[in-house]
Amino acid sequence: MSIDLSSLNLTPEWSQSTPGSKLPPKKERPQQKPPAPKGDGIVRVGRETKGRKGAGVTIITGIPSHPEGLEKLAKQFKQLCGTGGTVKNGAIEIQGDHRDTLVVELQKLGYTVKRSGG
Repeated sequence: MSIDLSSLNLTPEWSQSTPGSKLPPKKERPQQKPPAPKGDGIVRVGRETKGRKGAGVTIITGIPSHPEGLEKLAKQFKQLCGTGGTVKNGAIEIQGDHRDTLVVELQKLGYTVKRSGG
């Protein structure tokens, strides 16, 4: 008993297309770099208390930098303010209300800065 294999497609793409399939084989997409963070070029410094049981933190958003650069800036700001903080979702959070101090420091570093919120 022999099997007739002449009608089968045995090319390297055989797993992606079968005889009688109406879909063309999938094409591999070239690797793309992740897009650069988009923004208007303005660093915003605000105060937030949501989800912190009334304790306020200063939020710095819009700094065009990679995560390691944000960590370095956060460390510098924490030392300047003498308090704790972290980097979350591309924003720097510094414990307490230090908006005025941070606006001046960011302007010294050459950023265009706006105070956001109230």
